Amino acid sequence: MGNRVLFVLGSLFTLTGVAADCRFQRDPAEFLNRSERIRGEIDLRARLLRFGREAVRPVAADSLPSRNFIDQEILGKLTTKSVMAASLSSDEEFLRRVTLDLTGGLPEPDEIRAFVAEPSPAKRDAAIDRLLASPQFVDRWSMWMGDLLQNTATLVNAASNRNAEGRNAFHAYIRDAVGKDKPLSVIASEVVAAKGNNYESDSGAANFPMGASTSMGPIQDTYDTMLVRTATTFLGLGHYDCVLCHDGRGRLNQVSAWGTRQTRLGAQSMAAFFSRMSFTPSSPRNSFMVADSTDGGYDLNTNSGNRPDRLRVGSITRVTPAYREAGDAAVEGEWRAAFAAAMVRDPMFARNLANRLWKQMFGLALVDPVDSLDPARLNPDSPPAAPWDLQATHPELLEKLAAELVKQDFKLRPFLRFLTQSSAYRLSSRYDGEWSSDYVPLFARHFARRLEGEEVHDAIAKALNTPADFAVTASPARVSWALQLPDTIEPAGDAVARNFMNTFLRGDRDTQERSQSGSIQQQLVLMNDAFIADRVRVGRSPKLAALAQLKGNPELIDEAYLTFLSRRPNDGERAAAAAFLAKAQNRNEAVEDLAWMCINKAEFLFSY
Repeated sequence: MGNRVLFVLGSLFTLTGVAADCRFQRDPAEFLNRSERIRGEIDLRARLLRFGREAVRPVAADSLPSRNFIDQEILGKLTTKSVMAASLSSDEEFLRRVTLDLTGGLPEPDEIRAFVAEPSPAKRDAAIDRLLASPQFVDRWSMWMGDLLQNTATLVNAASNRNAEGRNAFHAYIRDAVGKDKPLSVIASEVVAAKGNNYESDSGAANFPMGASTSMGPIQDTYDTMLVRTATTFLGLGHYDCVLCHDGRGRLNQVSAWGTRQTRLGAQSMAAFFSRMSFTPSSPRNSFMVADSTDGGYDLNTNSGNRPDRLRVGSITRVTPAYREAGDAAVEGEWRAAFAAAMVRDPMFARNLANRLWKQMFGLALVDPVDSLDPARLNPDSPPAAPWDLQATHPELLEKLAAELVKQDFKLRPFLRFLTQSSAYRLSSRYDGEWSSDYVPLFARHFARRLEGEEVHDAIAKALNTPADFAVTASPARVSWALQLPDTIEPAGDAVARNFMNTFLRGDRDTQERSQSGSIQQQLVLMNDAFIADRVRVGRSPKLAALAQLKGNPELIDEAYLTFLSRRPNDGERAAAAAFLAKAQNRNEAVEDLAWMCINKAEFLFSY
């Protein structure tokens, strides 16, 4: 069992010496209820959070405009089940949401005013296009891809780490790919088959296979880890971490219909594609040359390491590559490149990425957790036999989204445009009628997303006009925004900013995933942390200095709410702020207190 990926991928096993102890058999509810727990967290958040405009009653789903097949599926299912939908978001709500989701930042007050005043019915589509073309889009989605590809300098159980220099080279590759809208299929193929020195900019993609090097075992453990990382990231098939220890039958019967048919030998045949991959120490110091040899294979001859003994199967002592459903078809050329070519043709590739991108924009995946896709339960034209049922909440929609991603040549921007153009994406997060947890998988409302740690940092820094000046380890470059950092362990030289962001659970891209969970500590740092106290001052913040110069209190209140919360205050908020300012003895301090209050409103932390 690849011990590094054990925690990241939600494996069913823990290591006990040379054998694997099945945690699923000890506590099956921990795994069988993963999807229910995710939906339960979203349901609780939806019930507690009421942001944006004044209460608006939900509406009949078929009364909303159907803008593409997403709406046909989402609104159509709501109509079929006689479930009301949230009404469409207000202009202020929509602009805040789409700006945060596409760029990770807040819209400027003048942008909001102009957007609300614009009478064109096409203004939302125009805003989407503008955001997709912005430099901030590259920042936001490079961070997303860095998470997906697990780009970090050090890994707990790696035999050969990337180090900061390799991580920086990989980050440069990722930013270039996102900036040029390189197809996701090309990115996947390049990183899986990449070769070269992992420190060099023109071979930065070689840092993806570097992440597979696995300590405390024979070289087969590294081949296995490379398969698990690749299949989970690009196919959504995390259960390879299970069947690389034993056959799926009898172990995955309650988890995956596909998994019950998988054998350990079949999984090893997939891992064999990586059995000619090598990491050789190189120059400069501590770098590695990633290469492929012309011979070698996956030998069944181990009795130590992170997985059970690899024993001969009949007369088979060396496993040759065979890709999933392709069986024993001959492999031509370099084996990793052959795997990459088969992988991007695999229907699971498009399904997985469509599902992951849907989750990023809608808060809940069509199949969640995203690493638990079951190929035997996804095709609505070929449903599984009882007692299994189709896995996706909207099976036809997932198939159509996968086909759309293929149609868009696997390009990120066109696909995100398609998602955000739908009425389903534009539903309000407010649902002021009777709400049921049964409505969660129906997407009857938009689900609020808590901002990532980097987004919280940048939202505060942008609103106050106090950009950072971060040094990046092993790089001459300095960056102004947290979303431009290459790794979640940065900025190494600014403990205040780093600890502030880590409070919002940004993970380590290794054993800890990002988490949307809230905490009392998060509220405390927004109230008292040095990061806040140092910036929410008229003498430090050009924005607050400008607010303090405004003569009229109504103008000041509106500008403050637009700056921090992307909306105008409601009547109650306006009256309370006016009364506070009228009594203030020191205008600068009053402006600082008003800004602090806006930052500490719960909605500041959410894209809703």
